[in-house]
Amino acid sequence: MHAQTAIALLLALASTTMTNVAYLREHDAAAALPALSLRRPLHAVQALLSDRSWLAGFALESGGFALYVVALALAPLTLVQSVSAGGIGILAVASARMRRRRLGRHELAGVLLSTLGLLALAVSLAGGSGEGTGGSTSGILLWLAATAVAAVVVLAFGRRFGALAVAEGVAGGLFFSIGDISVKVATQGGARVAFAIGVIVGYSLGTVFLQFGYQKGGALTVAGLSTLLTNALPIAAGSVVLGEPVPSGVLGGVRVIAFAAVTLGAILLARPDRTPRNGEETTMSVNASGRNPS
Repeated sequence: MHAQTAIALLLALASTTMTNVAYLREHDAAAALPALSLRRPLHAVQALLSDRSWLAGFALESGGFALYVVALALAPLTLVQSVSAGGIGILAVASARMRRRRLGRHELAGVLLSTLGLLALAVSLAGGSGEGTGGSTSGILLWLAATAVAAVVVLAFGRRFGALAVAEGVAGGLFFSIGDISVKVATQGGARVAFAIGVIVGYSLGTVFLQFGYQKGGALTVAGLSTLLTNALPIAAGSVVLGEPVPSGVLGGVRVIAFAAVTLGAILLARPDRTPRNGEETTMSVNASGRNPS
């Protein structure tokens, strides 16, 4: 392994650690604020920026993002993302430690399956970790547009079926993945620097929907779903639209199994245990209107 790649992977590990600890701090701060609404964006932004606890979490997340950008400039998207994928495990452990509680059965099973799946994705990368062709601009734009449409559809279904916390966590992850892919493309330089627009839009909307989700559901459910999608989709995009090598044979099979495990883990995380522990919020503890019951 080249020294440059090794440095990139260490930066990615530090980045995912900082980011997931930040998620927990942001969750606690956002959950204590009055209800935020996309219909009043300025009010929502003002409420978040005036809360010191939330700002501290956001500053930590921003530091993690800066390390992530440097890592992407040094190594392929799939390789960096495979290390960042361990964030779901960090999030679960940090959540349990900070709240002094045990993980519920659904949470533990979801985290274990997701972590194993993401580790399997990392193993599958042994069959191909080159920089790839960079992909066509039209193909990349189509992927990003499809991801944005998927986020809108998920939000519509979440509102329709009373699962808005889960939907906002998923939408946050989808938009964050847009930001992650745009970062990699923008760091290629030249005319592709224009993808910085995707970075701004993706991360801004991802952050917004994550905060909305925090007000309605537990940190592990909302941020966990977001983290899974934030990592899995860019890995897929690296192979599909950026032309990064895809392993064949056994390693190719491992990748298919890995994605299946990540998907099942996400489903389990979306169905947390019904009984709250030590005051911990769960998605089940809110009503269909998205407000905490009094």
